[in-house]
Amino acid sequence: MGERRGGGWASATATATMDLLRSEPMQLAQLIIPVESAHRTISYLGDLALFQFKDLNPEKSPFQRTYAAQVKRCGEMARKLRLFKEQMTKAGLSPSTRITRSSDIDLDNLEVKLGELEAELLEMNGNNEKLQRSYNELREYKLVLQKAGEFFHSAQGNAAAQQREIEVQHIGEGSMDSPLLLEQEMTTDPLKQVKLGFVSGLVPRVKSMAFERILFRATRGNVFLKQAVVEDPVIDPVSVEKVDKNVFVIFYSGDRAKNKILKICDAFGANRYPFADDLGKQLQMITEVSGRLSELKTTIDAGLLHRNNLLQTIGYEYEQWNLQVKKQKSIYHTLNMLSFDVSKKCLVAEGWCPIFATNQIQNALQQATFDGNSQIGAIFQVLHTKESPPTYFRTNKFTSPFQEIVDAYGVAKYQEANPGVYTIITFPFLFAVMFGDWGHGICLLLATLYFIIREKKLSSQKLGDIIEMTFGGRYVILMMALFSIYTGLIYNEFFSVPFELFGPSAYGCRDPSCSDAYTVGLIKVRNTYPFGVDPKWHGTRSELPFLNSLKMKMSILLGVAQMNLGIILSYFNAKFYGDDINIWYQFVPQLIFLNSLFGYLSLLIIVKWCTGSQADLYHVMIYMFLSPTDDLGENQLFVGQKFLQLLLLLSALVAVPWMLFPKPFLLKKQNEERHQGKSYALLHSIDDPLEMESHHDSHGDEEFEFSEVFVHQLIHTIEFVLGAVSNTASYLRLWALSLAHSELSSVFYDKVLLLAWGFNNVIVLIIGIIVFVFATVGVLLVMETLSAFLHALRLHWVEFQNKFYQGDGYKFHPFSFALLGEEDE
Repeated sequence: MGERRGGGWASATATATMDLLRSEPMQLAQLIIPVESAHRTISYLGDLALFQFKDLNPEKSPFQRTYAAQVKRCGEMARKLRLFKEQMTKAGLSPSTRITRSSDIDLDNLEVKLGELEAELLEMNGNNEKLQRSYNELREYKLVLQKAGEFFHSAQGNAAAQQREIEVQHIGEGSMDSPLLLEQEMTTDPLKQVKLGFVSGLVPRVKSMAFERILFRATRGNVFLKQAVVEDPVIDPVSVEKVDKNVFVIFYSGDRAKNKILKICDAFGANRYPFADDLGKQLQMITEVSGRLSELKTTIDAGLLHRNNLLQTIGYEYEQWNLQVKKQKSIYHTLNMLSFDVSKKCLVAEGWCPIFATNQIQNALQQATFDGNSQIGAIFQVLHTKESPPTYFRTNKFTSPFQEIVDAYGVAKYQEANPGVYTIITFPFLFAVMFGDWGHGICLLLATLYFIIREKKLSSQKLGDIIEMTFGGRYVILMMALFSIYTGLIYNEFFSVPFELFGPSAYGCRDPSCSDAYTVGLIKVRNTYPFGVDPKWHGTRSELPFLNSLKMKMSILLGVAQMNLGIILSYFNAKFYGDDINIWYQFVPQLIFLNSLFGYLSLLIIVKWCTGSQADLYHVMIYMFLSPTDDLGENQLFVGQKFLQLLLLLSALVAVPWMLFPKPFLLKKQNEERHQGKSYALLHSIDDPLEMESHHDSHGDEEFEFSEVFVHQLIHTIEFVLGAVSNTASYLRLWALSLAHSELSSVFYDKVLLLAWGFNNVIVLIIGIIVFVFATVGVLLVMETLSAFLHALRLHWVEFQNKFYQGDGYKFHPFSFALLGEEDE
């Protein structure tokens, strides 16, 4: 790994081997790029994706930066592309997913081309809207002509029949069905007849009743309104939406009534159309409207075909244009982060990059200079800094989700020991301890194998949020499934049913009544069952006490082992950073304290298992504190146990002040020595005290506050001492969840499946199987999986990582074109 020199970060060897235990050695580099090749250089670095640029113009707003105009142009082109995509979506077309690997399109030419296409498309849309509006208006007009024509035809027929009746009977009594015009002609003197006017059109059906009431009130009943329902919804010319409408004809007398009617029609959104009461003119108008409708339909279809052809042409190139615009915009955004030198002839960039990428970056700079025909090459030089570099782990599709689990807690400090390496094994294993059932494990395995086998196809599709999350963690679920099968074989549970997979049971019944007794009724007739729990334990009355004891002790052993691993990793962290104080006054007392108590408990568990002793471990641990000098009696497991307990108890008591007092005083002394000039070293000394100080819980060059450091150490000590107890107890969740999973599985098997089987009825059996399957999938394979996952997550974040992991770093985010598509989604 790298080492620090001269207040900066450097590396003795720039190897490119993947190392997940510590993040990649990083360096702060400065690039001096000629203006004429700057764009091409940034483009090549974006393809390389190994350089994280720093913003050298933080005081400038986005509008004050050098390339603000180019960014604005790219934003405008992106707007046009969004318009094209919206139009393609409306037309039911989708952009072509193929991206031709052609040479980069010139930005100016692309801008002109997109402008022309936008203008052409908008013109087509405008013309189409006008034609469509005219077409909808003509369709409404045709409906008015047909329906209103029926009014007049019906009224004329009634009037003729009434006239014949008058002539025969010589009496005149007006009919309510006859139109006002003809009625007046019959009942009044021809010299005194009043000519009635009329307005025709369509009104939305939901407004027709209100429309009629307002007309009646406004004209005081001096109108005659006739409405006819249009069976099918009509496309409104204004709103372009399908609306149920009624055709109306309003007869009125006088200009004042006409003005009121027109205003009411406008207020209710009623479309008015002219109408002639002459039958010949009506037929002529219907013929003309039908002809114009046919012509408009042909014109609209031709326009839509032309528009679809244009959108298809755009769709073929859309993805390439979209990617190109995003690239250009990101390049200019990055160029805005660079600063001009005083001569305005070159740009200066600063940023972080992995040391192994030095040669690749220099090659990219040289290639950009060569391709751009620049007379001056770009300069790459390493800067020394005290700023902490970003954290960069090179992961693959298998290790990435495990690293994400760790990063969700906090990104590792630069070159801090990475818990992600151990999480690959410990996380799925602790999950499986709680989930252990090899039948359920096989179900999980089959589900995740589906995602893994089809990962190429699924990775290019848009999945739902839950499916997307499951697909992203498919390799975590794979490991969880494999470990669940392993622990399930140890527990000997297949949907809670035991199997004699590795041979017959070691026990047999001494007499027929032994199944109702405790293990006294069983005798050992064969060798010990070779792997896992003997199947004979399942179903006996002593099954629960036995498995409880086994799983509880196993949980403590696993918890103490993982906490010890965390403390040991804190030693490697301190050693890597050259921090002797943390080694001697934090790592050593923590290791002694934890193992003096719970390491000793783990030892007692193993000895008890090996010897078959009946000692009460609760009694041993409690009286180790309450009466350390008393004889152990029947609870003694080995010779010298009493002396060992006294020694361990004394060690635990000594470890607490050992953690608390020396470190603050040593830090105070170190701070005083530094300010007195006693700890100055050469610039290129490996153990630079300025750097080393930042890892000693002090505040570097800030003012040293002894009280703050002491209080911090006091809190840290109390937290560790109490945490040693609470964290060990927290690992008992492994026992609790394993027991819950096993009992739930047993309940579903016994009380659902076997109960349904006992009825000897096919329908009940089918219902029982369906309920069992849904209960198993819903509760055990979904809810229990999520529950065990969250508990395993907590054990790693709280009980394991707090022993050594600071997690106060920040991620390495290189400038990369590969992320453009992901950001869009």
